[in-house]
Amino acid sequence: MKLAISALALFAGSAAAFAPSSTSTKSTAIKAYVDELPGALAPVGFFDPLGFAENADENTMKRYREAELTHGRVAMLAVLGFLVGEKVEGS
Repeated sequence: MKLAISALALFAGSAAAFAPSSTSTKSTAIKAYVDELPGALAPVGFFDPLGFAENADENTMKRYREAELTHGRVAMLAVLGFLVGEKVEGS
């Protein structure tokens, strides 16, 4: 009996994961602006899981985008430096 109740609870909980959820969309000028930025992909659109862009104006969004590109480039150089350092140290 306990096994049947456990199985029923498991299936009911997993079915809720596939139920449609209600999402509210806000049509703001900043959302229209960020959807036109390079990198906003069609299936996902503008991806902002932590909500940094909710109260940001256009200049702040440009600064965020510039910082994102800069940090990505620094990270790529850091990986390259790590690989070169391993090659030089090992020889």
